[in-house]
Amino acid sequence: MTPIAIPSPNLMPVYAEIFLMVSASAILLIDMFMAKRSVAYYLSLLALVGCAVLSYADYSAGTTVYTFYNMFVSDPMSNLLKLFTYLTVAMTLIYSRQYAGERGMLSGNLGGEFYVLALFSMLGQMVMISGNNMLVIYLGLELMSLSLYALVALRRDHAVSTEAAMKYFILGALASGFLLYGISMIYGATGYLDITEIARMVAGGTVNHSILTFGIVFIVAGLAFKLGAVPFHMWVPDVYQGAPTAVTLLLGGAPKLATFAIVIRLLVEGLLPLAIEWQQMLLVLAVLSLAVGNLTAIAQTNFKRMLAYSTIAQMGFVLLGLMTGVVGASALNINTAYSAAMYYAITYVLTTVGTFGLIMMLSRAGFEAEQIADFKGLGKRSPWFAIVMTVLMFSLAGVPPMMGFMAKWAVLQSVVNSGMVWLSVVAVMFSLIGAFYYLRIVKTMWFDDAVDASPIAVPADMRAILSLNGIAIFVLGVVPGSLLTACLHSMTKTLSS
Repeated sequence: MTPIAIPSPNLMPVYAEIFLMVSASAILLIDMFMAKRSVAYYLSLLALVGCAVLSYADYSAGTTVYTFYNMFVSDPMSNLLKLFTYLTVAMTLIYSRQYAGERGMLSGNLGGEFYVLALFSMLGQMVMISGNNMLVIYLGLELMSLSLYALVALRRDHAVSTEAAMKYFILGALASGFLLYGISMIYGATGYLDITEIARMVAGGTVNHSILTFGIVFIVAGLAFKLGAVPFHMWVPDVYQGAPTAVTLLLGGAPKLATFAIVIRLLVEGLLPLAIEWQQMLLVLAVLSLAVGNLTAIAQTNFKRMLAYSTIAQMGFVLLGLMTGVVGASALNINTAYSAAMYYAITYVLTTVGTFGLIMMLSRAGFEAEQIADFKGLGKRSPWFAIVMTVLMFSLAGVPPMMGFMAKWAVLQSVVNSGMVWLSVVAVMFSLIGAFYYLRIVKTMWFDDAVDASPIAVPADMRAILSLNGIAIFVLGVVPGSLLTACLHSMTKTLSS
């Protein structure tokens, strides 16, 4: 029998993933023989730089390349999201080094596992972002989730963290089950797992519409779990509060970009002809998230829990952008709406990273700066970092000229262009309600007397990156054109390929 020649896949689009996988494995082995945990820290940052160089080369090319039999795609959207994923994880590691070291997460039996698990989690996010096959996307999701489960439970002697890990694991498994069941129904209706082929079958109108609709319901439910949208938000406040702050940042930062990507892959690229079905579900999720997130956050005294409900509300705005791409049977608004949602997701992640970085800056061994009252008098203790936090809070509240204002404006513009003016009014009203708890932080920092007047010791790298983080949020609000253009360009090129 003549052997069948199987063509070798093109590895160039996967160089960044291969490099990260090899680097993370090597860092894990190297850390076993190193007494200083700083070696794993610097090697992890070096690995992120290498990934950024590889992905930027692909982004500069501006082409769409499929490989591994169309299961993996490198396109402008995936490469831009990957670049911001690297930036987010790098900032997270810089902000977390002192915090994690003081809590025994980088000493004794716990060495470089924190960095290695963070890198493997990011590898899962990269697979999610570039997956063009439903099974590949699911594998990336599980790689990310399993790494995050382990990170939440990394402090094994800490009861609250262990409880948070159990809640996250159980509800995360439920979300994965929803998503997998939805994928199985889509596969049963179309006979394909390849997103391109699914789109072709759905557009042909020869598949069972009822089975597809049931599949979409379960897929949207699974994605809503990962985004933390109401009513699938029950894990977010408890896990954000219970996990170590460094891990909370790994949970609330880059994974949102990966989840945004798979929403685009599954719903827009794969199931766009059925937009009328999933848009109605996203509408309900968006309004409920805006209402529950903003109203519940007002009653919180724990800063991390407040930020958890803030995240729920912010995801409501992302969902608004995702649901306004198609109006009736017209897709004229598709590029501007989805690029606005992408810009909003990036804005949220950059702002959230800085906010949790400042929480870790104020924390020290034996003390967690988790209460809003812990920020009293920060304007007198450290005026510069109080200014940075003010910029971040203004951005989350949507106060001009911060980056968050431009993000909200872009999403609201897409909502108005879709003809749903009433929905934009609802979003603005809930944003005004949400501004209260953000401005309360500003008032606490500048007008309340400090409970703790001790000096704040901040490592030089953390001080520099936190400062740049705050400056970037301000500058990208004043001159947002470059990033908005990049999002529009990448989304246009991706959806037209």
